Amino acid sequence: MEEQKFIPGNKFAKDRNILPGVSEKETEDIKAALEAGDLSGAAYVAHKSDELLKKTELNIAITGESGAGKSSFLNALRGLGDEDKESAETGVVETTKEPEPYKHSKYPNVIFWDLPGIGTPHFKPDTYLEQVKFDRYDFFIILASERFRANHAKLAQEIRRMEKKFYFVRSKVDFDLYNEKRKQNFDEERTLEKIRNDCVNNLSREGMSSPQVFLVSSREFQKYDSPKLQKKLLKELESHKKHIFLLALPNLSKPILEKKKKALQRQIWKQALKSCAIAAVPLPALSVNCDVGILVDNMRQYCESFGLDDISLNALASQVRKPVAELKAVIKSPLVKDISKETAKEQLTKATGKGLILAKHFISMIPVAGTIFAAERSFTVTYRMLNSFLDDVAEDAQRVLIKALERENK
Repeated sequence: MEEQKFIPGNKFAKDRNILPGVSEKETEDIKAALEAGDLSGAAYVAHKSDELLKKTELNIAITGESGAGKSSFLNALRGLGDEDKESAETGVVETTKEPEPYKHSKYPNVIFWDLPGIGTPHFKPDTYLEQVKFDRYDFFIILASERFRANHAKLAQEIRRMEKKFYFVRSKVDFDLYNEKRKQNFDEERTLEKIRNDCVNNLSREGMSSPQVFLVSSREFQKYDSPKLQKKLLKELESHKKHIFLLALPNLSKPILEKKKKALQRQIWKQALKSCAIAAVPLPALSVNCDVGILVDNMRQYCESFGLDDISLNALASQVRKPVAELKAVIKSPLVKDISKETAKEQLTKATGKGLILAKHFISMIPVAGTIFAAERSFTVTYRMLNSFLDDVAEDAQRVLIKALERENK
């Protein structure tokens, strides 16, 4: 059996040796360009791949009966509190009269839609999907804050008939637990299981077969079934949409942080290739040719993805009721606003002479590439630098999360 080769940012490659983060066709185009000695051509393919990723749009519909907490759930999914500047309006009465889009502040192609409540006089299940422009959405999240009723089941059945996905979410479970705590022999797990079973039984009685229900709290979004819901959504999205949704998710669990790091690692070789081939500028002191601006853009993206920017840190501090200074105190990397070309050059200096074997993994995939890859050293150093910086940022995000949740674990 032929030995499988290792590719940066991936586990063992499959037989076809498809480069991480690109399609089979893009891999073939990059190999062909490099075999022809066309480094700029290979970088252009990587650039087009990035542009396609940036243009990919994801539309998420949040629906349910009036008062189910749709707007609060939407805010939590965007990493915002109900009082934050860009949050969706919340209220005890139905505040949504027509589909209202909320773009993610960092990833504007991820759009969350707050839909009008089902079962209101203006929106009946039979005509609801047509009224809210059903075709626009990639999937639906159907919320209930008490019981799932006939309206929820009818809507789900109609969505299924139109061959789109939906997910049942039981919101406000923190309120249920608070009320139950006053009773003798209170047991949180038993109470949650009782709520779950009640939801499943109600939906089953309305004709839903083996429904899965996720229990969440918008005020404590890192708890209960929220991590399971996020994992399920990611699993069922196609590759490009999965990538942008993952980066847009709030940094409230260790698994999400780890998935973000792996997703970004898969893109690093493309950024190093682009930096060394597109408008590369000699840096004589480092014996490296690269576009430092591309590196700066990626460093900032890593920090934003992991919430290491003032807006995200302030929002998290508000949610966990801690001074933002406490969260910033555990961060060792520069924040988004502090990243400049000088910062990138400092990181490049650290990477010079380290990890030279990393580029060999990439080059070994491409016949005769080693003889024409004039930017081999530049690729190696920039690849190593971005990997190292991403490691540091991911570790900072872990420390921020631990500090943010410290109080409730004491």
